[in-house]
Amino acid sequence: MQEITGLAPIRERIAHAAREAGRPEGAVTLVAVSKMFDNKAIRPVIAAGQRVFGENRVQEAHAKWPPLLEEFRDIELHLIGPLQSNKAKIAVALFDWIETVDRDRIARALAGEIASQGRSPGLMVQVNTGEEPQKAGVLPKDADEFLDRCRGELALDIKGLMCIPPAGEEPSLHFALLERIARRNGLDLLSMGMSADFEKAIHFGATHVRVGTAIFGPRG
Repeated sequence: MQEITGLAPIRERIAHAAREAGRPEGAVTLVAVSKMFDNKAIRPVIAAGQRVFGENRVQEAHAKWPPLLEEFRDIELHLIGPLQSNKAKIAVALFDWIETVDRDRIARALAGEIASQGRSPGLMVQVNTGEEPQKAGVLPKDADEFLDRCRGELALDIKGLMCIPPAGEEPSLHFALLERIARRNGLDLLSMGMSADFEKAIHFGATHVRVGTAIFGPRG
């Protein structure tokens, strides 16, 4: 089994950043992003004690995670990539968290599957803080109204917000924006920050940071 060298340093950096920000121990959850890594690469990370993982694609996750979830019952699996409405059934059955609720069609599909399956994964709304046309996420100006619709009309239990800042821009501006939207909507959870900027995200209140390459190594 391959040795995992990246996990412990990342955990140490998260703990240090949390202390620097005056955050309590355990306030930040590390989501190990395992997209494009197979079970052979994932198993050593599980063996090293990691239990929260993130995947970008429903089909990829569905192909590789069920045997691991059967073996390791305490794994928490997050969908951190865009969700198509025709994959909502699989997503609700497989994932413990869906971080990328971003439009009415997805919200309605999830509401239907949650009612049908009797299983309710944690939900976050993705906000396109950079207003990038190629990127998923509700626009900041529409976030409050969308959250009201999700929580009211559709009775979805939205727990927090997620964002991916634009490449090449100062991420702190986007983290601060997401935190403001969350605060005015009474949301406690913020999934923001990746390998290059998670320490800044923690300073702005991130409760979940998503780190892949620094743990698993480069993707093939």
